[in-house]
Amino acid sequence: MAEDQILWHSAHELGQLYRRGEVSPVEVVDAALARIEKVDGALNVMVTVTADAAREQAREAERRFAAREDLPPLYGVPITVKDLTDTAGVRTTYGCVAFADHVPTEDAPAWARLKRAGAILLGKTTTPEFGLLGVTESKLTGTTGTPWDPGRAAGGSSGGAAASTVAGIAPLAWGSDGGGSIRVPASLCGAVGVKPTVGRIPHAGNTDPDTTEGPITRHVVDAALMLDATVGPHRRDRFALPATGDRYAEAATAEGDLTGIRIAASFDLDQGPIDPQTRRVFAAALDDLRTAGALVEEVPIELPDPCEYFIDYWGPEYIAAVDEMRSHGLEIWPLIEETTDRARATLTPARVSSAMRETKTRIYEAYAGVFEHFDLFVCPTTPVPAFPHVGDRGGPARVDSHDIADPGLFLHRMTESPSHAGLPAMSVPCGFTTDGLPVGLQFVAPLYADAAMLSAAARYERVTDWWTRHPNL
Repeated sequence: MAEDQILWHSAHELGQLYRRGEVSPVEVVDAALARIEKVDGALNVMVTVTADAAREQAREAERRFAAREDLPPLYGVPITVKDLTDTAGVRTTYGCVAFADHVPTEDAPAWARLKRAGAILLGKTTTPEFGLLGVTESKLTGTTGTPWDPGRAAGGSSGGAAASTVAGIAPLAWGSDGGGSIRVPASLCGAVGVKPTVGRIPHAGNTDPDTTEGPITRHVVDAALMLDATVGPHRRDRFALPATGDRYAEAATAEGDLTGIRIAASFDLDQGPIDPQTRRVFAAALDDLRTAGALVEEVPIELPDPCEYFIDYWGPEYIAAVDEMRSHGLEIWPLIEETTDRARATLTPARVSSAMRETKTRIYEAYAGVFEHFDLFVCPTTPVPAFPHVGDRGGPARVDSHDIADPGLFLHRMTESPSHAGLPAMSVPCGFTTDGLPVGLQFVAPLYADAAMLSAAARYERVTDWWTRHPNL
């Protein structure tokens, strides 16, 4: 099979091709490594490439498929992993110069499960220092671009992960998301990105109930396969949920359309400007949902200002991270330092306590009120498509003739609130701007309704063709 055909198969399809002997894991891994050589110079998505180990695992996978063994669905499928996730024996830098040579001795729980499922690691992908920026830029690795225009931002903090899969390097990528760090780059790069219900995927030593790891793929079914392989309790995560028996891949491949599903919609969460092109594409996506049978209605929702709340909730983490970086004598990225200084100047114990408790409950109750009458909620994933790299500003300074007070926080304006409510949320491609840049549609579901969300997103994906388009790199 030709390399350009191999690269764009889904993980679900590759598993079937392996079993029929139509393509081998060695061919796929060789094609993926060649793709890295071809596109990484323009995109800057890889921190570490594990070529020798990947080829060795591919040869073993080829042997086992030839022996007709009964293997897991993801066996032999290439994957990239964000450089915030620990990978035993493989350099993991957290995007920070101080950890440039750091090699963990233990796998993160979810990565250990993906490894047991047979996914083949191609390497680690770029991230800003400790995931603290909404764009993927760091002193260690530089700037990562979207595959549709490398001169524009890939988003963050899982920018390398999202860009790698959309660029055809691998059908699977693994990222992490606190306030949108999977969904934002998925939107700007044109990928599927899933932030599951808080606790669905375990994280060792978890201290933050709003942060989770999760899949980034080109197809909803592939994200579902990754959830099937990673969900369930773990002794080292006090937030981890018990196994539910949900079969996410089955939900994503179930027949039918969206007939009878009630969907609430908002263009802007009643919180400020969005790009006119984003508004146009989102409006068309609502029409697509209706054509697929959904009952779609615009609704108001009252939420706290996300940029102010960002400081209240994440400010203490920024202070701790910056103090750690300064202890190593590191230069601090200007936006990280600015956010930290703002937190130091404004936060009080009472304000932090309120953000962790009362305000989070208010956010949850706002969505719960919507879900009393609707099955799902949708909005644009990001208020803007990918924008030209802006150095240390972190985001656009002007949107739809409005000056933006917090450019570096603005990009996550649509994704912060579902995280703080603990809700499952995901981004899927829903169209392109006239400049050929992807726009993401964010699905938000009630607590624990991950399978229903994936099923609806897959049914939406099947009535559109956005996922069939690939960047010209």
